[in-house]
Amino acid sequence: MKVTPEMLFLIMVLGAAATLQFYKGRKLNLGIMDYYLRTIEKVVKPKDKNYVWLGGYVGFRAFYKVNEGNIDKFEYTLTLLPRQSIFYFPISKLINRHDKIYFVIKPYATIKREAHLIQKGYYRFRPNIEDEELLQREIVEVNGIQYEALFEKKRDVELLKEFLQGFSKVENVKHVSLTPKTNVLYVFMKPEIDTIEQDVRHIVRFVNESIKENPFER
Repeated sequence: MKVTPEMLFLIMVLGAAATLQFYKGRKLNLGIMDYYLRTIEKVVKPKDKNYVWLGGYVGFRAFYKVNEGNIDKFEYTLTLLPRQSIFYFPISKLINRHDKIYFVIKPYATIKREAHLIQKGYYRFRPNIEDEELLQREIVEVNGIQYEALFEKKRDVELLKEFLQGFSKVENVKHVSLTPKTNVLYVFMKPEIDTIEQDVRHIVRFVNESIKENPFER
């Protein structure tokens, strides 16, 4: 195949654009990671902490030992869109849609019943929920957003609905659950720089107050 001057010029332009976007996108993702890390740590105030880099500029996992209030452990995973790649970013935007953060909080209180609220229509493939066939289900609405509820007792659905209403943007929360097998509260959401501090404070408050006070006896 003959390479014409026009094709060569186009390749050079694309190469320059890719290089520029790499440095620009890398700086942006590193700045986002740094902001989330500092902001969440300021709210949670861990006694001990550990971080695992996910590779490249994708994100990281944080492990906090809190030992305060009703919180034993507070963990989260942040994954970002590949803003450093001018070619892969549009594909990732189509597939992954947005930045994601997954919170896993282990309280001292014992969670004895399973309950999930899953934003309707969000997942392309349903998450694997152990013994899902044993759970009751119904569609509930929170601030105009529909969620599929899976639960053992209806009062836990009401508890999670109140929890959702406390987030800055309910539509950003894709899945929340109480899981007795691992004794954790799980929150999967789209994070935003402007609201992450408010939302993390809400999660901490919910664990320290609502989960601690909620009668989980069967």
